[in-house]
Amino acid sequence: MNPLFTIGHSTHDFPTFLRLLKQHEIEVVADVRSRPFSRLPWFCREALEKELKANRIRYVFLGTELGARRDERECYIGPRADYRLIAQTAAYQKGVERLRNGVSNYRIALMCSEREPLDCHRTILVCRHAKEFADIYHIRADGRLESHAEAEARLLSRYFSDNHDFFRCKEEMLDEAYLRRGEEINYVDEAQTSVLRETPPNDEY
Repeated sequence: MNPLFTIGHSTHDFPTFLRLLKQHEIEVVADVRSRPFSRLPWFCREALEKELKANRIRYVFLGTELGARRDERECYIGPRADYRLIAQTAAYQKGVERLRNGVSNYRIALMCSEREPLDCHRTILVCRHAKEFADIYHIRADGRLESHAEAEARLLSRYFSDNHDFFRCKEEMLDEAYLRRGEEINYVDEAQTSVLRETPPNDEY
């Protein structure tokens, strides 16, 4: 079983991004952006797929399955997407299974836009489930690798002093840390927010 990697394209130029992929021998880029577009044209889907292919790296779009900005209304609580609800959908579970099968044969990097792993659903949503079947490493902007265990330690330290609470087990605290970080970064449907603001209160009983 190969390790699974993640990477944020951030504001890299394409040669820098490609160098990071080559440095870690990535064979497949799995794009988990719900909307595979960018103000940096080389990271828009068609251009990215073309350039990766020219450099013998495969491109797979998994934004429908593993993206954080969902079309399914059952993934939302009010205007806010909920990672727990996303994880229950058939599409998401299919995407995770594709990853499970993929890492058996390829060195895959999950790609989204955020530079910092803890700011992105690729870590807080997808890797939370993928760690069950793969060792995960986050490719940082300077080229170094951060293990997912190290990322989880940083996640814990964000919400729990000294990473422990004598009255709670580590896994319970980690579950809460994932939940809290997800609530901070998850997608909010602004159109739905506007509708809710404009809807008058219902005075009927």
